[in-house]
Amino acid sequence: MSEKDLKAMYRTRTEGAFPDVFSVLGRDYEKVEDLRYGTNPHQPAAFYRPAGGAGLVLGSYKMLKTGKSGLSQTNLEDMHHAIGILKYMERPTCAVMKHCNPSGVAIEHEGMPQVEVYQRARDADAQAAFGSVVAFNTEVDGDTAEEIMQTIVEGVVAPGFSEAALENFNNHERFKRNKDIRIVLTPSFEGLPKYIGDTPNAWEMKVFDDGSIVLAQPYLSRLRSVADFVPAYNEHPKKGRVDIARAATAQELDDLLFAWRVNLHVRSNGVVIARNGQTLAVGTGEQDRVGAVQQAVQKAAAKYKGNESLTGAVMASDGFFPFRDAVDAATGTGIRAIAQPGGSVNDYDAIVAANEVQAAMVFTLERCFSHH
Repeated sequence: MSEKDLKAMYRTRTEGAFPDVFSVLGRDYEKVEDLRYGTNPHQPAAFYRPAGGAGLVLGSYKMLKTGKSGLSQTNLEDMHHAIGILKYMERPTCAVMKHCNPSGVAIEHEGMPQVEVYQRARDADAQAAFGSVVAFNTEVDGDTAEEIMQTIVEGVVAPGFSEAALENFNNHERFKRNKDIRIVLTPSFEGLPKYIGDTPNAWEMKVFDDGSIVLAQPYLSRLRSVADFVPAYNEHPKKGRVDIARAATAQELDDLLFAWRVNLHVRSNGVVIARNGQTLAVGTGEQDRVGAVQQAVQKAAAKYKGNESLTGAVMASDGFFPFRDAVDAATGTGIRAIAQPGGSVNDYDAIVAANEVQAAMVFTLERCFSHH
């Protein structure tokens, strides 16, 4: 295979024999389209939605600009995980996705324009943002589209695009490097199930190589607002009770809820460091908790040229702390507010570690592992 052929395979549809309709668990699914390819270019794939289904979001997408040969499975998966974050956000938010993980997320802070929200999400990890999928929970305006076109982006998904935005996305003369960008319009994300008590749209399904299937209820959160956080405490059988000594500030609580919601779609073990509505670093896919913290801290240190820059930042951990080492690793950088599920046999030690440096800690009373 020549070098030219190698490059072409990423832009060429891989044909497969997929039915127009199939049924699973008593539900009919209709083909939306054959995809460019699946996870890799040699794997054919097709996208389906429930037949006659109401309230679809990604299943009702419209391609406003197809780029080269349309969407791949990985494009759709990035959009899915982005929407899973954005549906929780109550202010304008941007998620920049790479390989099913957010490289950066930012929420509107102090009335900033959408273009600045995008810049903060992109620049949270500008290196990883190259070739990303960018998602918004509000209509994309012209200034934001112009900024998106300055770098290479695989696709943009949002519930609306202004005329000025579409003009910029289609201006191939001005933005030649990004002419193959894909623009995807969906309905609003607001009606999607989010909280415990909401009715799920479908089961979560994992299919193994031998055809076996695991069905599970999709993730629904108990955290509707910062009022649902619980100040960390522990009743130790020998040491007695310990409570977190410092309450989180209003800004810390807002950032902790933001970081927790981002963490819902970070591959576990995952931690999210954030400040003022922007992720500073995401630690993802580590086999140990302290490793996830160290990964995120190292990313932030490389970006900001020194750990002192994490002063005022918060951290959300998708699982509890088996030992105090992860707390020490976080607070040693200046982080002074932490959200975690609670429930570890060593919660006492984790709280003591936070109290030693006057760090706030709240329990979510839920874990948000994501083994996608």
